[in-house]
Amino acid sequence: TPGHKCAKGYQKKTKWEERTCIRYKCGFLNTIQDVLGKRPGWIEVKDEGEWDLNWCDAAWLRQNFGHFYMEDHVRISHFLNHIELTRKNLMVKNLKRYQKTLEREEGREEAAKCDFFPRTFELPSEYPLFVEEFKRSTGSTWIMKPVAQSQGKGIFLFRKLKEIEDWKKEQKNEVESYVVQRYIENPYLLAGKKFDLRVYVMVTSYIPLKAWLYRDGFARFSSTRFSLSSIDDPCVHLTNVAVQKKAPDYDPEKGNKWPMQQLRRYLTAKHGQETVETLFKEMDNILVRCLQSVQNVIINDKHCFELYGYDILLDDSLKLWLIEVNASPSLAASSQQDYDMKCGLLEDTLHIVDMEGRLTGREKRVGGFDLMWNDGPVNKEDANPEALCNFYFTANTHLGCVNDRKSQLQQILKPFPGQERI
Repeated sequence: TPGHKCAKGYQKKTKWEERTCIRYKCGFLNTIQDVLGKRPGWIEVKDEGEWDLNWCDAAWLRQNFGHFYMEDHVRISHFLNHIELTRKNLMVKNLKRYQKTLEREEGREEAAKCDFFPRTFELPSEYPLFVEEFKRSTGSTWIMKPVAQSQGKGIFLFRKLKEIEDWKKEQKNEVESYVVQRYIENPYLLAGKKFDLRVYVMVTSYIPLKAWLYRDGFARFSSTRFSLSSIDDPCVHLTNVAVQKKAPDYDPEKGNKWPMQQLRRYLTAKHGQETVETLFKEMDNILVRCLQSVQNVIINDKHCFELYGYDILLDDSLKLWLIEVNASPSLAASSQQDYDMKCGLLEDTLHIVDMEGRLTGREKRVGGFDLMWNDGPVNKEDANPEALCNFYFTANTHLGCVNDRKSQLQQILKPFPGQERI
């Protein structure tokens, strides 16, 4: 039965159709716990009780996946080997392999569409290759990141090779894997501050690939004005909240964030609608190419889904750079606006998972999510049929556009099954 290990003995199954509630298990105490607790007819399960949906952390998944029987309706919030995309060194390895495959099979022009991540090496295994590249680009700034850490932990910038040699000596016999990347020295600045973009993508299947893009997201600003003369100050170069809270001008009420809609309006006013449309199409390219790069290595399982948080940087030439992909994007809120956005994101994630059976399965939009890929690109929901006949394609993505999710949900969702009885 769902959530019960087989070794603990046989438990009589209960038919899914006869259930009057949905049982969930949650390993977090932030926004997702609030959203799950408010869902009509959903009941939290503690300890080893049976569950229908488990919003788990990666550690629980590694220890427990495959050790219990799961009925068809059961859902888990991660794919088993999601680290192929969300661990920094594996993400780059898969992207490099995918790019080489494209060049061999489709040509250089197609492979060039994957040119959205900085020059990257894994240390210590690729140290000799890194040294060669370092010597070819004298004076450049590089950034070191531990492959399995988040929120700015263990990250530092350097310009001299001696600093890496000192780092290797400090590691002694316990050398943690790092990635070293060419640092983007020309970030796009607003009010003199660097920022990155957090974009949310939900994947419900890898074979075939089915991915949804959320309309909301945000730009996350550093706490101090950008300058390459102070590479030792993390508050200048990093935008994550863990670093921001240490900065003297960090405002927890504002959270140093802009909603994606506000950023899109600003860029449109400054650079024009056509330029910004092209920019956001390139964003679509990055999101999908990343998923395609791991499509053949991710262990696809009908019980699994994943909500990814992409971190993307914009430079002053309006080129987008992929920084990393997060499997457990932070769901803690830095302000009321941030809380409301994340609640909507999580509610719509659960709508797509559709434990209650309220969808037809043919939807191209669910709340704030737009279906961007369904075994191929998805055309915009309101596309003109005549335009389709002329092979004109408009992607069904609306990042940074109006998110009228509540009114849209009222149109497509049937009432909760047995809601009055519950």
